Amino acid sequence: MSRPAYVTTGRWAPPVPARVVAVTSADGARLHAEVHGAEGAPAVVLAHGWTCSTAFWAAQVRDLAKDHRVIAYDQRGHGRSPAARAYGTDSLADDLVAVLGATLTPGERAVVAGHSMGGMTVMAAAGRPAFTEHVAAVLLCSTGSSGLVAESTVLPLRAGPLRTRATRSVLGARAPLGPVTPVARALLKYATMGPGSAPDRVEACARIVHGCPSGVRHAWSRVLATLDLDAELARLTVPTAVIGGTADRLTPIRHARALAAALPNCVGLTELTGAGHMTPIEAPEAVSAALRELTARHLPARQAAPAAGTAPAAEAEKEKTP
Repeated sequence: MSRPAYVTTGRWAPPVPARVVAVTSADGARLHAEVHGAEGAPAVVLAHGWTCSTAFWAAQVRDLAKDHRVIAYDQRGHGRSPAARAYGTDSLADDLVAVLGATLTPGERAVVAGHSMGGMTVMAAAGRPAFTEHVAAVLLCSTGSSGLVAESTVLPLRAGPLRTRATRSVLGARAPLGPVTPVARALLKYATMGPGSAPDRVEACARIVHGCPSGVRHAWSRVLATLDLDAELARLTVPTAVIGGTADRLTPIRHARALAAALPNCVGLTELTGAGHMTPIEAPEAVSAALRELTARHLPARQAAPAAGTAPAAEAEKEKTP
């Protein structure tokens, strides 16, 4: 089945990057990364969630690239990053570290935002030396560190083993999602977005999610079903802000509150009333504003441009076209 096309007009259409970087992770997996905005501007790195892609960050890229350098990448198997042999939290951490090394100069620091599985990526990588070298601050959006399936309220059942098993089965289904139909949009809105989400936002999310290959969706669902990154939170010592939606069924707001309480250096918890799981699309202004605040506080207004010959070696693999 061919992947549905993303929306092509309006604020949800993916912006054209200034350049594309082909990144190679530790196990040889290939990752698609995009750079938007001016070289030398404060850097923001965006890690999307399960079944999404760089297109998920269209609103943030379009806003922040005016005065930031915005780096977005496709998690392995998503978007333009090919499927890989390994899927796990170590793979998530390896991939983020590889992207940081390929797109930032030695010692250059960035603000990193992770949505859903992207937030879990940040937690998994927090103890890596390269993370410490390159990350000045973090924004965690609609994410959690453990208990994801057991605490999900996507299925209207009483909490307990039956709901947990049923939720795992539904989220891990191998069947293709099929075309984006009115029924598909309604189901996706119910499961992942707040009840007041506008049709254009639902359409954008549906096209992104339906574009994820079913095999990749299933492989990552197995990782998320057993996720436990509670111990990694102690290593996430950089200033970290947390955002969650009060109507989130996939990662209910209790996850955001638990993260804010457990983080060594939490600099704020924002609860978005009525928002679901897709906060960067449901509340783009709030997410962009949080990123701007973090860069203003923790990054210089303009970082020095790299001297000739000091660009990361991985930039030699830049692609000429998206």
